[in-house]
Amino acid sequence: MEEKGMEECMEGMESISLDKAPLAYFSSSDYRSAMAASGAMSPSADQEDDEDGFLGAQSGPEPDPRVSDSSKEVPISRNGGNSSQEFLTMAVTQPQKIQESTGSSLVPNIYVTYLVVSHTNIPEYGGTEFSVRRRFRDFVTLADRLALAYRGYFIPPRPDKSIVESQVMQKQEFIEQRRVALEKYLSRLAAHPVLRKSEELRLFLQTNGKLPLQPSIDMASRMLDGAAKLPKQLFGDSSTVLAPQEASQPAKGGRDLIRIFKELRQSVTNDWGASKPPVVEEDKEFLEKKEKLQDLELELTEASQQAEALIKAQQEVGDVVGDLGLALIRIGKYESQEATGNAQKVHATDVKRLATAAVKVSRFYKEFNAESCKHLDHLHDYLGLMQSVHTAFSDRSSALLTLQTLMTDLSAMHARIEKLNASSSKTFGGDRSSNRKVEELNDSIKTAEKSRDKAQEEYERIKERNRSEIENYECDRQRDFFSMLKGFVQTQVTYNERIASVWSKAFEEAGSASV
Repeated sequence: MEEKGMEECMEGMESISLDKAPLAYFSSSDYRSAMAASGAMSPSADQEDDEDGFLGAQSGPEPDPRVSDSSKEVPISRNGGNSSQEFLTMAVTQPQKIQESTGSSLVPNIYVTYLVVSHTNIPEYGGTEFSVRRRFRDFVTLADRLALAYRGYFIPPRPDKSIVESQVMQKQEFIEQRRVALEKYLSRLAAHPVLRKSEELRLFLQTNGKLPLQPSIDMASRMLDGAAKLPKQLFGDSSTVLAPQEASQPAKGGRDLIRIFKELRQSVTNDWGASKPPVVEEDKEFLEKKEKLQDLELELTEASQQAEALIKAQQEVGDVVGDLGLALIRIGKYESQEATGNAQKVHATDVKRLATAAVKVSRFYKEFNAESCKHLDHLHDYLGLMQSVHTAFSDRSSALLTLQTLMTDLSAMHARIEKLNASSSKTFGGDRSSNRKVEELNDSIKTAEKSRDKAQEEYERIKERNRSEIENYECDRQRDFFSMLKGFVQTQVTYNERIASVWSKAFEEAGSASV
């Protein structure tokens, strides 16, 4: 199956044409600032020293067909490139501030809602177009519900909540940045073949009004619930055996402190105990791939840092060339005003030509840098996705720990029954108290066995999800990196040719004029 997946990857890479846009999702503040600084020069900045108008009314260069339109982002396909049959597109638009007055506070509650418009032909949605208003809290709820329901998948991380949100909420720039981040988050969910059909996402996109998903309870509240339940468990008023329906969920929720303590003890025993756990991770192929992904993360970190350095260096070159052009404009004006003979006038004209060329080249550098940034940002995309990879592997470890703990508990209960039976056999007619305890333990064993089976099913399910996600990740990464490198090289060639053409033309015109 792995060879077949690699063949599909290679077929997808061979089908990539040079004119396809780079695929970018995650964006860092460094890249965003570099891209913002790489935008086209404003006419006022270029022409503030151009009273003679020799720069002309430049509307920018004609688009080169070899340069991709990178402003149109394409979702990463998780289906080996064959996602043309089904589609789901989402746009987050029209941010709107809402102010609510609360009876208990004089300070009004201010938040922002966004219009989420989606188009799809996926049958499960039962329609083609939907629009709802959602606030950031709804996106948090969606992410939390997906994390619980789809353990083991590489679930794209949602945008973080700003710790100074209340202070910057009034700023339009913050609202726009969040809008873009939320739209990219939904696009990543739509690109996932499983998550895009999830009930959670469908409810999020289709249901008007309040989001019909139960919001997650904060950790403090869950711990308080667990603390309230603990005395009953300790004094026998409540069972300490894990219920089957809870075996497929992680223990870190905090509602069952006894379970947390048991799994913590099991974890310590696994690391420091003399005995081998009842079940261990034996998938050597998975362990090897996990280690390789950890190495890849280090390489992505280094590559992302170097890409950022390149973007900043190119930006500085463009800025310096632009400053040079503006300085030459001023020199050209001085030469024109002071020229008394033909030779001086020719010299002034040459300076103006060189100034014009420098400003044009500066503009090209800014476009060049923006295009390069969009291509290289893909390195940061995959670095950001490593957070999801770690979470999926953590789900696997957590499920295995739950299974180990339940199997250890079962062994302990069976051993306790043997001791009670041995003790009861020494008493004539049997020990009623021991017999009653044995019956209770047998009931507990039945429940624990069901829980163990559920935990085993969850562990196997997560293992399969990890396997398929790693395979998809590798296929996507190879295809996307191949596309990224081709696009980056293409941009380098195209814009360097443009820049060389401008300088060559300026040199030729200066040479012909001097002759």
